[in-house]
Amino acid sequence: MTDSFTAQLTEIPETALWALYHRATEAQRADAVLADPLAVELVRSIDYPWQERFGVVSPWLAQTVALRARCYDAAVREFLDRHPNGTVVALGEGLETQFWRVDNGHMRWITVDLAEPTALRDTFLPSAERQRTVVCDVRDPRWLDEAAGSSEVLITAQALLMYLRPAEVRELLAACAARFPGGSMVFDAVPRWVRDRARSGQRAPGSRLKPPMYWAMDSGEHEKLRTAHPGISEVRDLPMPPGRGFVFRHVVPRAGRLPLVRRMRPPIVLLRFGSS
Repeated sequence: MTDSFTAQLTEIPETALWALYHRATEAQRADAVLADPLAVELVRSIDYPWQERFGVVSPWLAQTVALRARCYDAAVREFLDRHPNGTVVALGEGLETQFWRVDNGHMRWITVDLAEPTALRDTFLPSAERQRTVVCDVRDPRWLDEAAGSSEVLITAQALLMYLRPAEVRELLAACAARFPGGSMVFDAVPRWVRDRARSGQRAPGSRLKPPMYWAMDSGEHEKLRTAHPGISEVRDLPMPPGRGFVFRHVVPRAGRLPLVRRMRPPIVLLRFGSS
């Protein structure tokens, strides 16, 4: 890694720095819910006005971001337990360091992202022969062609789909179901109240950024996802893992089953695509 670099991400790509900053802040705690030393090193290496742009990090929000990452890690590990030589396609990966948290020494990893965050990844993150990058918008079908040769595929889209329009989300889900029969996909959504807040010009909770959000989904709307393509054979809600403190240990993991908080939580969803 280089010692310092000035980051110049704008608009939606800048949210990659926001997520990195929160993961790194949580990872520096003695009782951290996510071990992510590479994220800590990235924040120290990138020359960026972290606090000026993102404010003082709220411990509850940092823990939420870290627990979301842990939920994705668990889904990837479950996939690799069944398919040790499988391929993970990380859409809009930004500055996520998941590869190094879950690597089993055999999997293949394809990052799909825009040029700005890809330049930062190339500058700061190590690379392995089993990693490949496709520089394009996730709506560009080129990445589908790059990954199409893989028979065992898990697609991840962490903190991404809310920036696409509803029709674009359906088209993406349909394309994945059509091109990767037998594969699966994990993604998260913002609840409608967060999307509506962003559309009214207010900042997202815990952020000084105001990225445009278009697609949202409340918990309980999962089954609607099946209508995107007949190849979607399973839709499953993934609970957040337990964290630190009473709320994160007892309430958050059960939030999907608690009527009073269900609508407030950002759902994380696993799709499975039926074999052709």
